[in-house]
Amino acid sequence: MRTVKVNTSKEYDILIGKGLLTQVGKELAKRISPCKAAIITDNKVDSLFSATVSHSLAEAGFSQCKFVFLQGEGSKHISTLSDILEFLAEEEITRQDVIIALGGGVVGDMAGFAAAVYQRGISFVQLPTTFLAAVDSSVGGKTAIDLKAGKNMAGAFYQPKLVLCDINTLLTLQKDIFADGVAETLKYGIIGNEKLFEKVETLDYIQDLEEIIEICVSMKRDIVMRDEFDNGERQLLNLGHTLGHSIEKLSQFTISHGHAVAIGLYLIANAAEARGMGESGLAERIRKALVKNGLPTKAVFTVEEIAQGALMDKKRRGGTISFIFPEKIGRCRIEKIPVEEVEQLVAEAMKSR
Repeated sequence: MRTVKVNTSKEYDILIGKGLLTQVGKELAKRISPCKAAIITDNKVDSLFSATVSHSLAEAGFSQCKFVFLQGEGSKHISTLSDILEFLAEEEITRQDVIIALGGGVVGDMAGFAAAVYQRGISFVQLPTTFLAAVDSSVGGKTAIDLKAGKNMAGAFYQPKLVLCDINTLLTLQKDIFADGVAETLKYGIIGNEKLFEKVETLDYIQDLEEIIEICVSMKRDIVMRDEFDNGERQLLNLGHTLGHSIEKLSQFTISHGHAVAIGLYLIANAAEARGMGESGLAERIRKALVKNGLPTKAVFTVEEIAQGALMDKKRRGGTISFIFPEKIGRCRIEKIPVEEVEQLVAEAMKSR
């Protein structure tokens, strides 16, 4: 088992290894006294892993209740959050109790946001069961729901008590769902780790998932510890996301988050080269790595549609939006782009090179 320690506004451990779902109760009992645990999960994950987690919690002396919602981004909205909060109140969950987020990114966002606002904040634990959640979304304390206007438009910064990543859960994933996490892994390589990028672009990583996850969450840990509330350096983690989120929403979420980010990574690399920020051949190298891992690089939407969606991004500050441009594999920069220039940027990004 590998351990990554996080020291933000709240200290916690990220545990990575095989068979860790059977150790949830034991690891949690080391950190809080046995209490009532509210498991929040979706219907797909519930059928696969809830029984294992429940048994482990019971053995450690935790009583339990469980809330299950429909799998998918379509559940990541205010009515599901409301249902979760009402459920917690009906189950008489108190501030001494704990929420268990068992699932991928949507579950982690929903359960984490509920934990942040229920009784002004109670403890919660992340049990990521997708590669994307393992390498990225379960760490760092960002929780959110989608609004009609855009993705992740309402949320809270709220750190978990513990993150426990069982590698065995990743073996149950369909290829396209696993690939979502590959897109985020490539993102980390582009941001600051060329060796990581090389490992993924050559497909030389499947047997080293524990190491890959440790590298990604350690990189995120370091950035978040320096900029927990996303005012500066942490924006680097949004590489590919501004255009990706727009594409994801335009598709009405039929394009998954990871696949949309993959397209966003290639597009912003195109724009970086067009603007003389990125080295020659950068976009093509990123495109090849994405395609080799079964990820898309093209969007069917128009320049105008993607630009309009980008203008709703959370990184917009008044008349500018912060975009992250790759200069080369392993180095990126943050640039503030005036809102009136966003459509031009998207046009440059979508121009075939």
